[in-house]
Amino acid sequence: MSVAIVGGNECMVRKYTELCGNYKCKAKVYPKMTSELKNMGSPDLLVLFTNTVSHKMVHCALGKVREHTKIARSHSSSIAALKKILEEHMV
Repeated sequence: MSVAIVGGNECMVRKYTELCGNYKCKAKVYPKMTSELKNMGSPDLLVLFTNTVSHKMVHCALGKVREHTKIARSHSSSIAALKKILEEHMV
């Protein structure tokens, strides 16, 4: 399963990636707006950390996903919040 994480803290990128690896997921993390976000592809799960992301990034990310992509939004960008999202969507 592939996961794209939009938002969050830049210092937490490695921890987000490791946690997704524990759930057998391949993760791409976009903590800030870059040109790579426009080439995100079509992940199976899109995680939006809404507290630390701009509206422009949200619209860009939502415009790139396909119909089959699950979208999870969380106000908190903590590891516990990501763990809860992964547990809900890995069933």
